[in-house]
Amino acid sequence: MINFPKYNILFFVLAIPLITVSFFISYWWIWIILFFILYTVGLTLSSINIRSNFYMKVICEGNPENNSISITFDDGPNIINTPKVLEILKKNNIKACFFCIGKNVEVNKELLKQIYSDGHIIGNHTYSHSYVFDLFSSGKMKTDIQATNNIIFETINKRPKLFRPPYGVTNPNLAKAIKKINMISIGWSLRSFDTTTKGNIGKVLKRLENVKAGDIVLFHDIIDEIPEILEKFIELVQVKNISFVSIDKMLNVDVYNE
Repeated sequence: MINFPKYNILFFVLAIPLITVSFFISYWWIWIILFFILYTVGLTLSSINIRSNFYMKVICEGNPENNSISITFDDGPNIINTPKVLEILKKNNIKACFFCIGKNVEVNKELLKQIYSDGHIIGNHTYSHSYVFDLFSSGKMKTDIQATNNIIFETINKRPKLFRPPYGVTNPNLAKAIKKINMISIGWSLRSFDTTTKGNIGKVLKRLENVKAGDIVLFHDIIDEIPEILEKFIELVQVKNISFVSIDKMLNVDVYNE
């Protein structure tokens, strides 16, 4: 699979004959513009594809031979919906991973303690989850991510090792920041799109019917529909005779930096 350095080498090699030929053709500047547009489009598509591993390694699935899946939740903790999610998970003896936003942890520390005491894994989903996070410098990204690690450490005495990129977008600055902090990036292989339900739970469940062994499933514990979606999804997985496993066991990774 091609990555960022190889991609740049490829386009550099292609640029040499293009520049040479441009001296002998009309409207050469159009071809140069098209070349750079193609280059930029490739970078953009790779950035928004969490599974591309273009800029950095992102683990997006487990071994299907183990016949299990792992559930993850983003954007919490949420004082209204997260407790409902925890109740459902406890009832079904399922351990999940909660990728928490730092600013939400600050106002819901007792809830974070409950998530942890229930045996679930706490991951880092940045402090701000800013819409312009991907425009931050590497240093600012590092500061933002470490702020969440610090808040979580102050709350449960554990510093997360697992990180999920906001919106599933990666770029060179993020790759550099994650390497410096020594964290493991986690993506997903099945996205519920639960944040776009707008009351249409059936549409979400139809998409989730594609669940298969080895999947890392993305949910959000901030939406009002999540308890109903989660309960029906659990029933769907049980019918398929697929088991649930925590993400550390699925991927055989350490989840906290001591």
